[in-house]
Amino acid sequence: MRETVLDWLAVNVPSQRLQHVLRVEEMSVTLARHYGLCLSTAAQAGLMHDLAKFFKPQLLLEMALAEGLTLDPVDEINPHLLHADVGAIVARDRFGVEEEGILRAIANHTLGRPGMDALSCIVYLADTLEPGRGDTQTLNALRKMCFTDLTTAVYRTCDYTLSQLIEKQRPIHPRALATRNWFLQASRNAIQLSAGTLVPLS
Repeated sequence: MRETVLDWLAVNVPSQRLQHVLRVEEMSVTLARHYGLCLSTAAQAGLMHDLAKFFKPQLLLEMALAEGLTLDPVDEINPHLLHADVGAIVARDRFGVEEEGILRAIANHTLGRPGMDALSCIVYLADTLEPGRGDTQTLNALRKMCFTDLTTAVYRTCDYTLSQLIEKQRPIHPRALATRNWFLQASRNAIQLSAGTLVPLS
């Protein structure tokens, strides 16, 4: 399967993007090993996360609508944001991936989703934080955090991404905000629970 996907990617994404994909695959496996998850599942999700990255906007919209996905106005303004959800469709229909965890991780890697499982968190983090993204103090701190607390790492990585979008005056998808808020609250509740104060997560 891996060689088949690599052959497909070599035709459908630029070589620079393929190198990013391989780094995401590697970081996903490293984090999966650290957290005791299935390595082959993490590798497959990481390798396939950008299958639809270079699909044309109209194709992304058409595939999303055909799948019955609910589109936000931000999706219609910037169809590129649909490449994660559409990538999961490609993984299922083109490569026969049936494992829901892999499909969810592919679909969630750009905007995240409230309540993501560990595999989705790992691929989300690997996509933003793989070594090719830069060598700043902020990025290195976030990479280190990935190995201590996935929940906090997700919301702080959301903060990093949102700050970049704000600086560039780009629209922010409501799902990205919902992801940030959910993981922020989950992180706070984890701290409260460790202190012996039970606060339900709403």
